Amino acid sequence: MAAEWRQKCDSEWSLGAQGVPMPDSVDWKSVYEKKPFERNLLQNPSPYGVNHTIPPPELHVTGERPPANQPPKLEPDGNFSGWHSSTEVLPYDTGIPPGVVVCHMPQYRWFSLEQRVDLKVEGLWDQLLDEFQPEIVIEDWYEESQLHKSVYLLDVKLLGADGMTVIKKHTCSPEENLECYSHTWKKVSHVFSNYGPGVRFIHFLHRLKNKFMIELFNTKVTDSSITIKASKSSMI
Repeated sequence: MAAEWRQKCDSEWSLGAQGVPMPDSVDWKSVYEKKPFERNLLQNPSPYGVNHTIPPPELHVTGERPPANQPPKLEPDGNFSGWHSSTEVLPYDTGIPPGVVVCHMPQYRWFSLEQRVDLKVEGLWDQLLDEFQPEIVIEDWYEESQLHKSVYLLDVKLLGADGMTVIKKHTCSPEENLECYSHTWKKVSHVFSNYGPGVRFIHFLHRLKNKFMIELFNTKVTDSSITIKASKSSMI
């Protein structure tokens, strides 16, 4: 019966033809049921309830202060289940020219969302990760919100079995063109290949910059993904 499940996996993803090691010690029934090569390994990839095939919602400015008996809204709305969220308040901008009168100062905050993926729990096995080292494809889409020249940061780490040792990492922190407003989704992607043996976890983190000035203005993100390819390129 174990051989039958192994054959199903081979037929489904052409593992043998790709040179993927398929040892007898692997629970092939579990691998087949978890289908690690066909799905996004991140939970809740669109926590704001939007997707990149539809333009981001336009910013709606009310200019209204919250009622006196209610605290101001400082956190974005969304369903963040599956993510660990945190907020970092940034200092006020002190570079205001002398003589300039400022009625309201914007308060910027980084809103971080992160997940850790256990690759073996998701259906991958030691020999695949150590010997074959399949491509690990990262993709993310963030909103060109133009709240600031830097509204998005991506940090992805491939971790060892202890969940702490960093084997490979990728960081991306693009700058926005504040003179050209298009208000679109911007794609960020990276492929990990030939990363070396020992990878067992992936830590995925993106930071989104929000601005509070009388009311909250946030930067959205959507369609975040980690996918594993049953293939291998010559990229280093």
